[in-house]
Amino acid sequence: MSNSLLHKPRAPEWRAVPRMDFHRLHEARLQAHYAAQWLARAARATIPKRSDDSHMNFGWDHGFGGLVTHELPDGSRLGLRIGDLTLAFLDKAPVELSLDGRTDTEVRAWLAGQMAARGLKGDVGAALPYEMPHHVLELGARYSLEELVPAFGVLSVWFSNALDILEFVRGKLSGKKLSGPAPRCWPHHFDMDVIVSFGRDQGMGVGFSPGDTYCDEPHFYLTIYPEPSIPGLPLLPAVGYWHTFKFLAAIAPAHKIVAATDPVAYCENYFDVAIGGALAARK
Repeated sequence: MSNSLLHKPRAPEWRAVPRMDFHRLHEARLQAHYAAQWLARAARATIPKRSDDSHMNFGWDHGFGGLVTHELPDGSRLGLRIGDLTLAFLDKAPVELSLDGRTDTEVRAWLAGQMAARGLKGDVGAALPYEMPHHVLELGARYSLEELVPAFGVLSVWFSNALDILEFVRGKLSGKKLSGPAPRCWPHHFDMDVIVSFGRDQGMGVGFSPGDTYCDEPHFYLTIYPEPSIPGLPLLPAVGYWHTFKFLAAIAPAHKIVAATDPVAYCENYFDVAIGGALAARK
């Protein structure tokens, strides 16, 4: 085990992840990605804008089992429970809407009505400031949990594990006097990350993605900015590899993590080596 990160907080408990056909996980991820945009729309409509758009990002709530917005002006938070794809206002009088069988038009009407009843002003139908991956939902199709309930459950477990792993890594980094904000999920790419600055416009992103165009399965990643010379990067443990197409990132894909005897130790070793490479690349 690398000694480069001397501060070692208590390792998180790993929740067992059932093996899943990645085709079904892909579809569940896309539906969840689209569903999460309702959180982003509510936040964008009601929370004062921040220059980095962080007012639109989400936290993960273990108890709720889903993503949640920052606090809205009325004191509530809007959440998306991933396991059953349900929107919920979380406050003293919680109210929920299952998205199963509903179109985005129907969801918009419900959300607008709930916001009006709470005195929250803003247009949740406004266009998003970024493009989404193509999906039939944008053409008026309905959200559907049919045959995908196990996949949504797996996706939920991955987000739970990701939060704990990223917090674990963040704790280790604090021992090197490196700090970053709590992990947050960003609506554009639907990834959860911690941005760590080295100063002088240098740093790294330590994160988790439930899957994307370049790695269509859940994975942990580490990005370095500015991008260093590839020949100078360390060889990653067997669980990971360096992605070099269009951008540079250390990737640890799900199929290798779940095959490990000790997934937490595998992730820890992967991040130790990748972070060591990022620190060595500092100028």
